[in-house]
Amino acid sequence: MATLKVPAQIPSPEDDSEQLRKAFQGWGTDEGLIVKILSHRNSAQRELIRAAYASAHGEDLLTSLDKELSSDFERIVMLWTLGPAERDALLAHEATKKKVTSPNNFILMEIACTRSPLELFKTKQAYQARYKRSIEEDVAYHTSGDFRRLLVPLVSTFRYVGDDVNTALAKTEAKILHEKIADKAYGDEELIRILTTRSKTQLNATLNHYNNEYGNSITKDLKTDPDNEYLKLLRSMIKCFIFPEKYFEKVLRLAINKMGTDEWALTRVVTTRAEVDLQRIADEYQRRNSVPLDIAVSKDTSGDYKDMLLALLGREE
Repeated sequence: MATLKVPAQIPSPEDDSEQLRKAFQGWGTDEGLIVKILSHRNSAQRELIRAAYASAHGEDLLTSLDKELSSDFERIVMLWTLGPAERDALLAHEATKKKVTSPNNFILMEIACTRSPLELFKTKQAYQARYKRSIEEDVAYHTSGDFRRLLVPLVSTFRYVGDDVNTALAKTEAKILHEKIADKAYGDEELIRILTTRSKTQLNATLNHYNNEYGNSITKDLKTDPDNEYLKLLRSMIKCFIFPEKYFEKVLRLAINKMGTDEWALTRVVTTRAEVDLQRIADEYQRRNSVPLDIAVSKDTSGDYKDMLLALLGREE
């Protein structure tokens, strides 16, 4: 369930674009007005505002925002103003601009595993349109070894989205997964094939059979070396498929609770999930930490950045 709150009646895109233009004029930027407008418009409405702004002022709204804003507030407003596919394309590109490290591997996996097949396809289209390359070739170029063998097919596939399950196949592939993990063949092509190509419904059946037949969840069996970054990625990938709210809760918990807030991770989760399932993530956060997510965010952030976060979380200061 989304946390985004859009009023029943809103101004026209033309009126919103003019109000945003006014926010940029004068002696100082009116950040409060920017939050008031953009944090209460869905992706389709924000797209219309951008079109109206460009038509009226000959400049992309993103360009104006970039000129007027700074720091964490600029990043959250810029990411939020982008459409979902453009935003994911940007996040993926940032993750592949340099030698891919652990956090960037997780961002690529997150995009591939928590978006629908059609959403991922649109992201790849946006990526090619903007960067004149494919996500697949950039991921392949900036990764190596087991990470490349896993991530390239993961961002390449278009999974079946139906509810059909082949029970016999689930049993067979659960056995394959168990054998490969028992042999510590974590980069085996069969293990990767199953995890990167099967539908989420089929994969869920396979993992349920794995748990019932072999007495452990697959994620527990993948904890033989807790510090192994590749195994961490595999475990997180499976969590994204089965319990995405638990995956995102952990990302937020680590972003907020460690020494010094990880604003980039916090911003990424809030902007990408506010129109999708941020309420479920917030519920999981409160269950896990006994603190409401908006209260935790409020204590850990400040200023216009905090106001934008709280608005997207469905709470106003």
